[in-house]
Amino acid sequence: MPHMKGASRRGSRAGACAGVLLATVAALFPLGGPHTVPAVAAPSSPSPSEQTHATAGVDAAPQGPGKTRVTAAVLNLDGKSLEPLLDGEDASYDTASIVKVDILATLLLQAQDAGRHLTAQERALAEPMIRNSDNAATNALWREIGGAPGMEAANKRMGLTATEGGPGAKWGLTQTTASDQIRLLLSVFDGAATSKTDSPLDKDSRAYIRSLMTHVASDQAWGVSAASGSDHALKNGWLQRTASGLWDVNSVGQVTVDGHHYLVAVLSDGSPSMDDGISVVERAARQAVAATTRT
Repeated sequence: MPHMKGASRRGSRAGACAGVLLATVAALFPLGGPHTVPAVAAPSSPSPSEQTHATAGVDAAPQGPGKTRVTAAVLNLDGKSLEPLLDGEDASYDTASIVKVDILATLLLQAQDAGRHLTAQERALAEPMIRNSDNAATNALWREIGGAPGMEAANKRMGLTATEGGPGAKWGLTQTTASDQIRLLLSVFDGAATSKTDSPLDKDSRAYIRSLMTHVASDQAWGVSAASGSDHALKNGWLQRTASGLWDVNSVGQVTVDGHHYLVAVLSDGSPSMDDGISVVERAARQAVAATTRT
């Protein structure tokens, strides 16, 4: 899908986020209550989108202006190395909604273990969870997979070593690192590098996740896609912390540059606004992919 740029892209994204918050505020209370978001006009027909309620009641240590952190990890999917090139400290960050890829991978792995395909109801939840970042669908699937313990058991099988599920219903507060997100993506995407990883996800499960990440809603088409043309698959996440008012903005996925495929994970926190965070993430993605193509 096309990558929107400039004011039109950002206006659409901000409007969708605010519009869904107004439409679904009642759904936020089980997670602790609503948060303040920038005052923007709601579109006439908002699509489901990620909201900041995933962090309700919990906050990170406040960060002052200019304290934005960002870490990017890039792996050449067509190469043989399993070690990504890192730009920044491989520290722990909140996942926000990039965890939804992990939740779906866990659901599919559990279904494989039971010798079955996803049910129609599970697909009806999984598809808006990835394509539209729908939180109500995520709440239901988080419960179904058994929350953090269920996801962490699946992550061990997929080779993740530094991801800890969020407490209780707060899946958005899952902690992860950029290199661990590359390990997750290695279990989903096909390439020369993945021939050594022996993903526990079967061919159909991997293809299903990729198909959803390739067809996200237009207001979600930002992030690591800035490092490529139209050929990309991604999942983004963003949330505003309650105490500091600062933003976590993340993006993970696959991009194609000059015929080569790269797995990219960019994690950030401490941005004064969502748009600032997106700019940080997109700049980091472009720089990290460019550095990788030169090696």
